[in-house]
Amino acid sequence: MTGQTTPPAAPPGSPTSQRILVVFNPKSGSGSGPDLQAFVGLLEDGGATVTQRELSKDTPLPDYVQDVKDFDILVAAGGDGTVSGLTYAVRDQGVPVLAFPAGTANLIAQNLDLPTTAPELAALVLAGHSIQVDLGEIDVRGKKNGFAMLAGAGADAAMIEGSEDLKDKFGVMAYVISAMKQLNPKKTTFKLTIDGEQREFEGIGVMVANFGMANFRMPITTDIDPDDGKFTVVLLKAGNLLRLIPNLIDSVRAKLHLGDPMFSDNMETLTACEITVDAADPFPLQYDGELMVETTPFTARILVGAALFITAATAEEVET
Repeated sequence: MTGQTTPPAAPPGSPTSQRILVVFNPKSGSGSGPDLQAFVGLLEDGGATVTQRELSKDTPLPDYVQDVKDFDILVAAGGDGTVSGLTYAVRDQGVPVLAFPAGTANLIAQNLDLPTTAPELAALVLAGHSIQVDLGEIDVRGKKNGFAMLAGAGADAAMIEGSEDLKDKFGVMAYVISAMKQLNPKKTTFKLTIDGEQREFEGIGVMVANFGMANFRMPITTDIDPDDGKFTVVLLKAGNLLRLIPNLIDSVRAKLHLGDPMFSDNMETLTACEITVDAADPFPLQYDGELMVETTPFTARILVGAALFITAATAEEVET
């Protein structure tokens, strides 16, 4: 297990000499999230020294954090793709990251059970508690990116693609609307290499999960643990994404200890440290909500204990 915690620092609001780097995506979200500048002001009022850097499309993410060792904390402000990209860029460097929820869905922040107001987030940073968790790495023809939540091929990527033009108007509901539109998603034969072993199945998609909670902290499935050194791989066999709703019900029932699963035919789960996913037909790819230009195949690898995330939750509380 890698989910160790660092002891809390001084109480919120007490004097601190923390050096905090804030890297933010100005294009994330719809303005409904916490106020970033109010958050920065509260950190400075608490005695922290804050450096801010704004992302631009022409500069690679790693360039913004080359000097991260000069800081005590990195605040990654944006959507899930921004958060996971910056966390991947500072992996294994021992610098805690706050997943500031400035995007549309903010699933990483939800999985970490973060508060949603500037004062609460500032108090959390000044308290300084973090947990150590795994990261994922997705490799597509030699092009590598990091993900904290999940990567996938097929129906989930198609849902994200369909939501892009709806986010500004509908926010997080854009994903639900997109899923409802996909009543007859493409089905194919997936060819998997799971820790060196071959496997095939017919379905609509494959999800490789590190964290396991969807919107409103509903578990995608049970037993997804971000600090166990392995992925939970979800094989989507259902005819469309709406048929997976009963599986969410099963996951909630399991979390509440309400009995055995009632729905088991729609998907299958297994574990892997490394998995390669190919498909008879090229399928779209996504990682942490970022739609890729490339299609299958892809390889995902677990990076054990590579990230420190700031949260008041314990490692056990972020499991499903």
